[in-house]
Amino acid sequence: MRETNLLIPGPTPLPPRVLQAMGRQMINHRGPEFGRIMAEILEGLRAVFRTRNDIIPLVCSGTGGLEACVVNFLSPGDRVLSVNNGHFCERFAEIAERYGARVDRVPAEWGLPVPIDAIAERARAARGEYRAILVTQSETSTGVHNDVRAIRAALGDQPALLIVDAVSSLGAIPLESDAWGVDVVITGSQKALMSPPGMAFVGVSDRAWAASQRATTPRFYLDLGRGRTEIHTPNPSTPFTTAVTVAYAVHEALALIREEGLERVFERHRRMAQMVRAGIRGMGLTPLPDDAHAVDTVTVVRMPAGLDANEVVARARERYHVVLGGGIRRLEHAVVRIGHLGYTQPETLVAGLEALGRTLGDLGHRVETGAGVEAARRSLRAAAGRRS
Repeated sequence: MRETNLLIPGPTPLPPRVLQAMGRQMINHRGPEFGRIMAEILEGLRAVFRTRNDIIPLVCSGTGGLEACVVNFLSPGDRVLSVNNGHFCERFAEIAERYGARVDRVPAEWGLPVPIDAIAERARAARGEYRAILVTQSETSTGVHNDVRAIRAALGDQPALLIVDAVSSLGAIPLESDAWGVDVVITGSQKALMSPPGMAFVGVSDRAWAASQRATTPRFYLDLGRGRTEIHTPNPSTPFTTAVTVAYAVHEALALIREEGLERVFERHRRMAQMVRAGIRGMGLTPLPDDAHAVDTVTVVRMPAGLDANEVVARARERYHVVLGGGIRRLEHAVVRIGHLGYTQPETLVAGLEALGRTLGDLGHRVETGAGVEAARRSLRAAAGRRS
C-alpha cells in the first residue's frame, strides 16, 4: 500500500524514534520501570507546560481532558464565560452545558479573534460570578490563534479560573502556564507532542485544586484528585489501566523536544506556517484568517467560489495520496485545512501544496501551482538564511 502524506492538524506523523519506542514489550504499569518512565514524562511535560504545577495524565483523548476539567472544577449552575470563535471553542462550551453550567458566549465571526476588550467587559459585567473562562488557544477549525496572555491580562483580578484548551497548541506555540497565570491547561498526545492518540495531560494550579474541593459534579474515571494521588506515589502512573505504548511514545517525543529546545521548536512551527501561507498565496489562494491572527499549527484555506471543499479533500487523497483536513460545521464546504505541527516536515508540506494545486486543476479551477511551490521554497530559503 502506498504511504500517504498526512497533513491534517492531528493526529500528526510520528518521528522514527517514537515509532521505534512504541515497539517495546509491555511492562507492569504499576511497577518501578514504568514509574520511572512516567516520572520522566511528567518532568518533561512541566518544561513544555512551563509550570511547576501538578500535571495529571489521563487515558483518553484531548476531549476527555476537557470533560475532566468541567467535572472537576465546576458545579451545576455555575456561570462560565466561553471565548467563542470556532468549532472547538463551541464544543468546550457544550461540554460545560451538558453538566449544567450556565455558559455565556463572547463570540466573534469564524476566522477572527474575539476582541480582548469584549472579553474584559463581559467579565467585569458579571461582577465576579463567573467560575471559569474557557479559551481554546489554537482554534483549528478556523486557524485562529486566541491570545491567552492578552486574555489573562485583560481579566485582571477576576476570580474566575482561566482554563485553556491547548490540545493542538502546547509544544507548537508559546504557552507560559505559570508566568501568564493560567489555572488549567489541557493537551493531548497526538498533536505537537508527536505521539499517537490515547492520552491527555492536565496542568492544574493551586487555585484550581481549591475549586475542585468545592465542585459538586460527580466524577469517577475522570477524577483528577485520584490522578494527583497517583502521580505522587513512589511509582507514578494513572489511577486506572495506562496506555503503556502511548506513554512510551510520549516519553521519547519529549526527549526529542528537549534535545531540539523548546524555542527552536516554536521557531520551526513559525517557519512551516510562513512557508505554507507563502505557497497558498503564490497559487492565488487566500487563507481564512489574517496573518496577524493566524496560528502556527494549521493553515485554513478558502476554496474557489463554486467548488466544494469536500471534493478537493477526496480528490487529493484518492489521486495524490495527500490527506488534507476538511472544513468543520459552517465551513465544511468552504475551506481546506493544512496541518503543520508536530513532526510534519517541510518537504511533505511542499508536496502537499503541489498536490492541492493539481487537485484544483483537476476539478476545473486552475491555479498557479508552480508559482506557489516556488514561493514556499523561497520562504524556506529565507528562513534558513535568517538562522545562519
